[in-house]
This record gives sequence, structure tokens and C-alpha cells, in this order.
Amino acid sequence: MVNPVRKNTNRDKDMSCSSKSNAELSNGVNDINKHPLDKFIRQDRMPHIWCPGCGLGTIFNGLLNAIIKSGVDLDKVAIVSGIGCTGRIAGYVKFDGFHTTHGRAIPFATGLKLARPDLKVIVVSGEGDLFSIGGNHFIHAGRRNVDLTVICVNNSNYGMTGGQCSATTPVKAITATTPFGNFEAPFSLPHIAAAVGAVYVARWTAYHIQKVQSAIVHAIQKKGFSFVEIMSPCPTYYARMNKLGSGLDMMKFYKENTVIQQEVELKDISITRGGKIVIGDFVDKDRPTFNDLVDELTCRFTGAPLHKE
Repeated sequence: MVNPVRKNTNRDKDMSCSSKSNAELSNGVNDINKHPLDKFIRQDRMPHIWCPGCGLGTIFNGLLNAIIKSGVDLDKVAIVSGIGCTGRIAGYVKFDGFHTTHGRAIPFATGLKLARPDLKVIVVSGEGDLFSIGGNHFIHAGRRNVDLTVICVNNSNYGMTGGQCSATTPVKAITATTPFGNFEAPFSLPHIAAAVGAVYVARWTAYHIQKVQSAIVHAIQKKGFSFVEIMSPCPTYYARMNKLGSGLDMMKFYKENTVIQQEVELKDISITRGGKIVIGDFVDKDRPTFNDLVDELTCRFTGAPLHKE
């Protein structure tokens, strides 16, 4: 007996359409799972090491978006970082990166910029690395006006090594090494940057991520030594020891306790325990870079510049 050929019914058509839709839906889900910045991140290094509530994930996102928006040649971007929680960024990006020894991000970046002036060199590290240990390098790079973009994520303690006191820990704040309260006056990082000659100086917080992006874009596009400080929560150590709540609580604190001021005495804007945080773009000026002056003097005596971009 021959089985009769079954004609396609409307139900069959509906099932066929449904199957196609499911396939398309599956592809759509895969697309949704892909982040727009995935192609700039080393997926083999994920997941990252940052604690829940830490501001570094938000800052990392803002940094990548800022680099893209700046219009620089992405094949000529180099990220240099030192040791610490922030220092992991150099190993997470698909740009050329260099993870240096503790406190030495800026001298490594300086050498890179002098050897390859065509590169856009960005230093991203924490306040412990850049100022507690590497402060002398920061001072002289700013004095020379080396063409670097320096981004300092300030969480007020050494987050990776156990929450010890750093150069920006507020007076009376509790840390692993100041259990009865810190009695050392903290640095005002924008004040130092401006004093040593930085051509662009700004301070924002992880809560103000759109402002952070804009500041980094401007710092990248600015020729010379540019500096952006970003206040970031450290819920695991600093917030816990000082009873400041979760990372979200600290974000709320940044929202409610920051004051935008463009014209301000930078020596007076150190971070205080529980006090208002002054944020904004503080310095924006122009002066010859280190490479410019070297080339000018080299041309005077040899007839040709030392650096060719």
C-alpha cells in the first residue's frame, strides 16, 4: 500500500515559520550576549579579578569608549600600568600593553614615547602605584611635559595587597596599617599635577562616568602631560573598614557629596573623610612638549629632528 503524499497545511507553514523564527531568535540571543567592546578585550583573561562593587569595571568601560571616541589610530595605542587592582587593565585590553613593576609605569611609558613618538601612550594605574611609590617619576614627567595621558584611579588605599594606607588616604580614615585612624595628611593629586606643569588636569568619580569619558577623550587629544584622577569605591577594604557600606552606597555618596568647581585653589581640594569632594576640569593650557624641545635643539645643531612621527 502506497502512503498518500500529505499536502502542506497551514499548520505546517506555521511550524516552518516558527522554526525559522526560533533560529533567528537564537542568533539574536547570541548577538545580545556579545558586548560592543568585546573586540577590544582579551576574552581569555576574563572574568576579571575586580571585586563586586568596585568602580574599576565602570572605569574600564569608560576608558575603552573614550579611546574609541578620541579618534586616535587604534593600532597605535599603548596602555602602560603598574602593580595594583587598576594595573590589571593593561593585561585586559587588546591594544599593545605593558604591565610594569610597582611604581614604574611612568618611566616605562616615557621610554616608550621617546622611542616611538608616533604612539599614543596612556598610563592607567592606582594612586598607590603612581604617587605613593612612583611619585618622583610623576613629578619629573610632568616637569618635562612628556606627551603622556596619565589616568589615576584613586580608591584611597592599597586595594590589592590588603587595604593599607596610601598617599591619598584621608586623615582619621581606618586602613589595615592605620587601625586607629590615619594621621598623615593626604596628597591633593590635581594640585601636584598642576604644580609640576601638567597641561590638562581633571578629577571626576566613577559615578560621573560620562564626565570621565569626556575628560579622557580630551586628555588623549591634548598634546603634553595630561592627568585625570578618578575617585573609585573599594568596598572590600576601605568602605568596609570605614563603615561606608557597599559599592552602591559609595556611588550614592559620590552623587550626593560632590561639588563641580572649575575655578578653585587646588591645594585646598584634598579628600577628607566623609567630606565634600571637589570635582571638575581644573587646568587646560598649552606648552612645548619634551619631544618638541629635544627636536628644536637637535635641529639647531644637526639640521634634523631626533624624533620623527
